[in-house]
Amino acid sequence: MESEDKKVPYHFGEKIRTVRERKGYTLKTVAQRAGVSESLVSQIERNRVSPAIDTLLALADVLDINLEFLFEEYRRKRPVQIIRADERKKISEDDVVYEELAKPVEADGQYAMESFMMEIPVGAHTHRGSYGHLGREIGFIVQGKAQLHYENLVYNLSEGDSVSFSASSPHTLSNTGDIPLKAFWTVSPPQRFLQ
Repeated sequence: MESEDKKVPYHFGEKIRTVRERKGYTLKTVAQRAGVSESLVSQIERNRVSPAIDTLLALADVLDINLEFLFEEYRRKRPVQIIRADERKKISEDDVVYEELAKPVEADGQYAMESFMMEIPVGAHTHRGSYGHLGREIGFIVQGKAQLHYENLVYNLSEGDSVSFSASSPHTLSNTGDIPLKAFWTVSPPQRFLQ
């Protein structure tokens, strides 16, 4: 037999009841204003049923509840994002290949970031940052030799070196070695894997 937790995975009930009681509303008042039955509101408050999204939105509207407040428990239960090795998105810009390691999370707002492994063939370089963009970048050279061209300066980087900088100035990364350059990179806010 299924447990109650498996039948109703999201527990909005306690929050809805707490807000309703703080506002001094009866079950009947909330039900009438939301256009649902009193018994349904009661069942939702006791986590006996999981409400349809339109019902949940109607209740949130009647009680003036922020949806973030209702869903924060769900987010807390899923704090870890995993991208399996065989499920990573890849994009190419000319010869440079970017393999997504961390997806941007819209809810992170100004703290959103993306991380990727980039592979740059011998003699090739990145293009996207050549005019600069908002945010910051942090990189780590996993394999090979590179040059970071930042404004009118050039920085030589080798395996194991890391670099961080404001992305607002023009910048490109070139492979100056004799093997493919592999680098782990983090950008905030996200630039490449926005979807």
